[in-house]
This record gives sequence, structure tokens and C-alpha cells, in this order.
Amino acid sequence: MNVAFVTLVTNEDYALGALALVRSLRLTNPDFPSIVMATRDLPQLQELAREGCEIRFVDRLPLSAEFEDRHSRGKLHGRAPYTKGTKPIFHDPLDNFCKLRLWEYEEFERIVFLDADTIVVKNIEKLFWYPEFSAAPNLYETLNDMHRLNSGVFVAEPSKRTFQDMLCTLDIPDKFWKRTDQTFLESYFPDWHGLPYVFNALQYIYFHLPQLWRWESIRVVHYQYEKPWETNHVRREQLKPLIDLWYSVLENRTIPVDVPPLNSGSS
Repeated sequence: MNVAFVTLVTNEDYALGALALVRSLRLTNPDFPSIVMATRDLPQLQELAREGCEIRFVDRLPLSAEFEDRHSRGKLHGRAPYTKGTKPIFHDPLDNFCKLRLWEYEEFERIVFLDADTIVVKNIEKLFWYPEFSAAPNLYETLNDMHRLNSGVFVAEPSKRTFQDMLCTLDIPDKFWKRTDQTFLESYFPDWHGLPYVFNALQYIYFHLPQLWRWESIRVVHYQYEKPWETNHVRREQLKPLIDLWYSVLENRTIPVDVPPLNSGSS
């Protein structure tokens, strides 16, 4: 089966994130190709190419001016503010919709998409045998989040026909996707298949749901909200073990044998 890992790079920050992701894939899943979708030419893309990635430049989707205005950073954060964590200033919500471009890559039977703020800590080859559309729950604060998907990791079956239908469904008058691609994909695939949360373990699980932080089972760590390379966010001390994990991968060291849950020594 012709398959690939795909990520999206839209600026220099996410290019750095993608470098850690790609290096984690080389450590854990070296037998599969990695594709970086890039919305602009960046110096870091050369380093990603040296890591063996294929770089594919993509345009933003052909969306109406009204759609782009509704989903601009200021309008989106004003209408549907993020209250659980802090989105970095380099995050542009409109960039998220570029993920949909991967459905144009019909030369692949299946694609596993990973956000550039994820790292893979164990083999995830089995994801290529999950059907479209498979994603893990948006589980980061309480078990009540199980019914919502998180689009940081998902399984897709490319089809230009699907892509064109997505465009028609996405940009309709007054439609507001409050969590951009994530809300759209949940709506477009209402019968989405649930992956085990360990394939997209959101970093807040580490302190909100430590009972679910079982390192022997976790496959992908997703640094949602604050990013490990940011130097001034308020959760740096709380998330220090996960930040150290990310730097270990970025610097071509190793994936730790264990990253115990917060306060595990006192439990």
C-alpha cells in the first residue's frame, strides 16, 4: 500500500516543530516517507529536505473574502475565545484549512497527518490500516471531551473529488467553524472513527488527567496550545518533562525510556 506521513508548515516556528516531528519519525517509523506541505519558502525547509522529507508547496484554499474575514485571528478569537490555554501569536487560524490540500495527493492510498507540534515516540505504522476518517478524541481536561475529535493526528484517503466537495461544504455564507479545520472535519465526517487517545496524547493530559498518562502506551505527544520552543509561557515549569522530551528529539538524542506522570512519586 502506498502511504505517507504528512505535516503542514506555515511559518518558521512550525518549521522548527516539523523538524522535531520528522526526527521523531526517523527514530520510530523510519520505513515510511514524510511530506511537508509548506505555504511559503522558508530557510528551515532545506534542513527538512536534508532529513529526507519531500517538500510540497501549497496555496491557501480559494476561500471567499467574507470567509477569511470571519476566520481571521482577531474575529475568531473574539467570537470563540480560547479559555483553556494560550494560542501563540504566530498561529494564524486560516492556515489550518491548508491541511485539506492533502486530499489532492491521490498517488497515496492513505495518509497519516500529524500537526507540526507533535512528536512520535513509538511506532505508529498500524495507523495506515485505519479507515478514513479516523482521529483521536480531543481529550485534555476531562473525560467529557471524548466525544470531540482533535485534528492534530488523523487518517485520510486522498481523493480530489472529496477535496472539491469539501470546498463546496466549507465556504458557505455565514458559516463559522469555531475551531477551524477541526470543527469542519468533525462535521464533514460525522461518523468518524475514534482512535485510541494514545495516538494523539494532548500535553494537558499530563497534569489534568495524570491517570491516563501511561508512557508505555503513548504513541504521539501533541503540544497543543503552548509550544515547547516558546520561552515565556506560563506553563513551562508545569510541562518541563515534556519540554525536555521535545528537545531530546529535536537535538537528535533519544526518546526517554519513561516520562512518568506529574506527581507520580507521591501517588
